[in-house]
Amino acid sequence: MKNLLTTCLFLCCLLAVRAADNPNVKKLFTVTSGELKLTFMVGADDRLYQLAFGDAAREVTPPAKMPSREWEFLPPYGNGVLTEPAIQATHVDGNTSTELHYTGHRTETLAPGVEQTIISLKDPAYPFTVDIYIKCYADNSMMEIWNTVSHNEKGKVVLHRFASASPIVKAKEYWLTQFAGNYKREATLSEERLSEGVKILDSKLGIRAHQMRIPSFILSLDGQARENEGEVLSASLRWSGSFQFAFDVDWNKNLRLLTGMNPLGSQYNLERGGTFITPAILYTYSKQGKGEASRRFHRWAMANAVRDAEKDRPVLLNNWEATHCDFDEARLKQLFDGARQTGAELFLLDDGWFGNGPYSRDDDKHGLGDWEPSVKKLPRGLSYIAREALKRKVGFGIWLEPEMVNPQSELYQKHPDWIITQPKREPILGRHQEILDLTRPEVQAYEWDIIDKTLRPNPDITYVKWDCNRYITQPGSSYLLPTDQSHLWIDYNWALYRLMDRFAKGFPNVMAMLCAGGSGRVDYGAMPYFHSFWPSDNTDPLGRIKIQWGFSHFFPANTISAHVTRMGKRHLKMAIDVALSGAFGIDLALDKATAEERAQIAAAVALYKERIRPLVMRGELYRLVSPYESPLASLSYVSTDKQKAVVYLYQTKDGHEPRVILGGLDADKKYRVEEVSLPIGVASRFPANGKVLTGAELMNQGLENPLNAQFESAVLMVDILP
Repeated sequence: MKNLLTTCLFLCCLLAVRAADNPNVKKLFTVTSGELKLTFMVGADDRLYQLAFGDAAREVTPPAKMPSREWEFLPPYGNGVLTEPAIQATHVDGNTSTELHYTGHRTETLAPGVEQTIISLKDPAYPFTVDIYIKCYADNSMMEIWNTVSHNEKGKVVLHRFASASPIVKAKEYWLTQFAGNYKREATLSEERLSEGVKILDSKLGIRAHQMRIPSFILSLDGQARENEGEVLSASLRWSGSFQFAFDVDWNKNLRLLTGMNPLGSQYNLERGGTFITPAILYTYSKQGKGEASRRFHRWAMANAVRDAEKDRPVLLNNWEATHCDFDEARLKQLFDGARQTGAELFLLDDGWFGNGPYSRDDDKHGLGDWEPSVKKLPRGLSYIAREALKRKVGFGIWLEPEMVNPQSELYQKHPDWIITQPKREPILGRHQEILDLTRPEVQAYEWDIIDKTLRPNPDITYVKWDCNRYITQPGSSYLLPTDQSHLWIDYNWALYRLMDRFAKGFPNVMAMLCAGGSGRVDYGAMPYFHSFWPSDNTDPLGRIKIQWGFSHFFPANTISAHVTRMGKRHLKMAIDVALSGAFGIDLALDKATAEERAQIAAAVALYKERIRPLVMRGELYRLVSPYESPLASLSYVSTDKQKAVVYLYQTKDGHEPRVILGGLDADKKYRVEEVSLPIGVASRFPANGKVLTGAELMNQGLENPLNAQFESAVLMVDILP
C-alpha cells in the first residue's frame, strides 16, 4: 500500500507539471482507491473530462489537444454531446440543453482508509448545479459514486435523465457479464463481447430491482472474465427500484458506463431550492480476476453494508414447505419440537398467521393488510406461541409483507384509494394482491404500525422475514399531483428505505431476511437494513448451486440464505451439502420425516454450528471449479488467518473433474484434510481424507476428486496443523 501511494503521489506531481505546459489544461487531479483510479482534467473550456478509469499504477498522459466531448465525465444533453447523456433537464424557461462547468472540488477523510471527493459543476447560464460524490474505500479498491442535482431557478426544473455515474473505459475488448434469469432461475451468468452501439440492461419493475436480472454486472477488459487472472471491474447499484445500465461503445471504441435509476416514466419535477439525489453505484477493480473482485465486494460489504455483519446467522426452521397457510398451535408445537431435536436455533412462522372472519389468511387471496393474528389458528396470540418456542430453547420469527394488500381484506374495503393503480383501467393483480402507495403519508404511518404493533407487544419475536411478492404494473397514485405522477417509482423507494431504516433502528435486536418473490430485492440499497436475503424460491439443490454461485460474485456467504428442502426430490445429502455453503436453514416437515432423516439433519446442524458456520460467516470465498465450465461445481471458504478452510464439491452432471485446486491457504503450512457431512457408516472416497498436505500442494496439485455421477456431493474440512 505504501508503494502504491508513493506511485500515485509521483503521478499526481507529474500530471501537475504536464498540465502547466499544456494550454488546453486548467487542472489535472486524480481520485484513487487502492488499485482503482479516476483521472480528471479540467479543460480550457471549463468542462470536466475524464482521462482514465482503472489501474492506479498506469501512467496517464494529458492529451496534446482538447479532448472531444465524448470524454466529458458527466455529459449533459442538448449542447453538443453526441453520445448517451448522463444528465438531461428542461429549465424553467423551456431550454432543453444543459452545460456543466467545473467550479471546484474538495476531498475529506471520513474514516481511516475512507475518503470522499466532491466535485462541483454548474451551468454557466443557469443557477443549476451538480455535485459528484466519489467515496473511496482504499483497502478494497472500491469507489461509491453518486450525484446530487439542485437549482435556484424561478420554478420547477424537469429532470429527464439522472445517471449516478458515467465513467469511460478504454480497452481493446470489453466483455460484459450480466446476472439474468427469471423467477427460479435467478443470477444466471451470461457473458458477451460488446460491439459498437448501446447495450442496455434494465428493470422496469418499480419497487423491486429485479426479476429478470440483478442490478450488478462484471466488465472484463481485453478478454473474457476469468476467476483468478485478468483485469475486471465489478459494479452493483444501491437501488431497489427500476434501474438502467447502458454500455455505450462509441465510434472510437471507448466504452461509457451509464448506470443509475431507470428514467422510463420517471421524469422528476425539481422544485426551486430542492435537491435530487441519485442512488450510488459501487465499483471495485481487480487485476487478479473476478475472484478477487468478489472478495473485495465481500470485505467492503461486511464493513459497510450488511447489518450486524459479524453476528452469526441462526440456523432456522421455516414452516412454509411443511404447512403453507394450513396450521394451528398444535402443529406449530410439533414443528418446534422438531427444531429442538435437530438443533435448529430459530423457528420462522411464514405466511398465514393473520386475518380473521371472511378475510382469514387461508390462501394467498385473502387477508393481506389485516395484520391481526388469526383467532382460528392462534387463539392465544403471538406472544403465547413465541413463548412456546422459547420453552423448547428455540427462537421465534415471523413473516411480514407490509407493502401489500389483498382486495379481499378489511383494509382494502376501507381504503381502496391507498393502492397503486391507474384510473379508468381494469386493475391488474399480481398474486391476487395490490401494492400500497408508500408515497402517501397515511400509508407510511400504517406500514410502520404493522411492524411496530407486531413486534413491540411481542418482544420474544426476534426475527422477521420481510417479503414483497409483486411489482408495479399500473404506476399511478391518487395521492401525487397529476403533474407529479412520474415521481412514484422514485419517491416510493426513498420512502421504503426510511421505513426499513426505522425498523432496523427501532428493533435493533430483531434479525431480518429480505425476500421479494424470491430474490427481487437483492441489492445494496436495502441490504444495510437486513442480515440476509432469500436467493430464490427454487430450493432444488441442483438449481441452487448456480443461483448461489451467481450471487456470490457480489454478496458474502453470511447473507445468502440456504435451506434444506425436498424440492426436486434429490438426495437429502446433496440438499444438505448445498445448504451448508450459506446461511443454513431447514424448510421441511420434520414431524413427518423419518428417524434416519432427522438424525441426518441433526448431524448437519451440529457440524454447521461447530465447524462450518465460522467460515461461512467470516471466511474468504474461493470459487474453485465453475458449474458453467465443468460437470463439477466447487467452492471454498478460508479463514482470514488461513488456519482453516471448508471445501464443497457438487456433481451437477455425470462426468469427471479429476482434481480440484484450492486457493487462499498458506503455502508453507501443513493442513489435515477430512471429509465431513458423511452419512453414518459411510467411508470417505477421497484419497486425501485424513492425510496431511502442505498449502503449496493443495494450491498447486490440488485434491484428487473421486466424484463422477450426478447428485454426488462432498464437504471437506482443511485444518492447519498446530
